[in-house]
Amino acid sequence: MIALLIAASDYIEDIVKVHLEPLGFDHVRYRQALKAMDNIDEINPDAILISAEDFPRHWKTLVQFVRNEHPRDKLSIVLLKGEHFAYEEAAKAAHIGVNGIVDETLSTEEERERLKGILGRHIPVMEQRHSSRFIPNVHDRIAFIFTQAKDGTIIFGNVESFSHSGLLFKPRNPSHCNDLVLESKLSHCSLRLGDNILSPICKLIRNGRMLAIEFISFLPGEQHILEQYLDERPLRERHFLENKKGA
Repeated sequence: MIALLIAASDYIEDIVKVHLEPLGFDHVRYRQALKAMDNIDEINPDAILISAEDFPRHWKTLVQFVRNEHPRDKLSIVLLKGEHFAYEEAAKAAHIGVNGIVDETLSTEEERERLKGILGRHIPVMEQRHSSRFIPNVHDRIAFIFTQAKDGTIIFGNVESFSHSGLLFKPRNPSHCNDLVLESKLSHCSLRLGDNILSPICKLIRNGRMLAIEFISFLPGEQHILEQYLDERPLRERHFLENKKGA
């Protein structure tokens, strides 16, 4: 899936990229709105994200241009608002065909969930794992490793998102995963959740720069640990924020 990002700021690209990749989107970025308009048909994106802060006038023109050919249910348009976004602009955005508006910093869970909800229609059912996905935050202690069956290499990396039924994993050295076969079981998996280390049996659903990994089964009691860990995420976040405020 392709997301077209139209933003002049490198800072916005760095933020948005982090949250697009776990959803399975590759992105193409343009720094100029008019040039992006000229190339929309060639890029054929599934979603467009445009910075209202960088393009306070052009975003309306772009949305109207896109909607002449692409309906809301086929191509999602997300408006990234900055601190100077006027309240009355939201009504105009909805009227001309914007699917949703999110804060460009995506700094809260609410904003991240809003973006995921807008773009979720483009994610294949298999990729949705039939459950909500979470992006690890500073208050989460989560890690995942497994062993390359071919030569015993331990694969390290970062957990980009996770859920009750699987996770999206960015390997530190993607070349070590080139020979992994789709639908194959991964060897000697270890999943760290807080103070607990689980040993799930996992299956590879998608290979590439990101690995989509499905949990097949757990040892007795480990499924409950996972569910409890996910259910307690709001509590961990609240404690983290309270401790940070009191520091």
